[in-house]
Amino acid sequence: MNAKVRRLTREQVYKIQPALSQSLIRLGEAATSSLPKSLTHLIRIRVSQINGCAFCLTMHSQEARRDGEDQARLDVLSAWREAHCFDQQEKMALLLAETITHIGDQQLPDGVYAEVTAVFSEQELVNLIACIIEINSWNRIAITFRF
Repeated sequence: MNAKVRRLTREQVYKIQPALSQSLIRLGEAATSSLPKSLTHLIRIRVSQINGCAFCLTMHSQEARRDGEDQARLDVLSAWREAHCFDQQEKMALLLAETITHIGDQQLPDGVYAEVTAVFSEQELVNLIACIIEINSWNRIAITFRF
């Protein structure tokens, strides 16, 4: 028997627990205030690719294009290591985003930390990590509730 599972809508989830969206919105705003907008778009899209969150992929890809991101870069984002269109700072941010997204598999390797801290200030690093945590949280909410 194939029983239909009743799912909460986005509106219901955030009405039941308004602090959930409000706190993640505030975290995202604070985290991204000192980072280049193009960099935060790349992080949010790459993390959403890894997590398989179609809802967030659609939203953040549209936002990136609206803010002037080149479609050709979005097309090769999942292969950023091989692509020549990303600068060193973007590559280090994407490396950190992938490593943190897979953090359950291992701790953050010292080598990754050293590479990332070579191109980001302490404030940028903290904000970058907060941005990565924020989008991972949104992905998990959207995937869990099947938005």
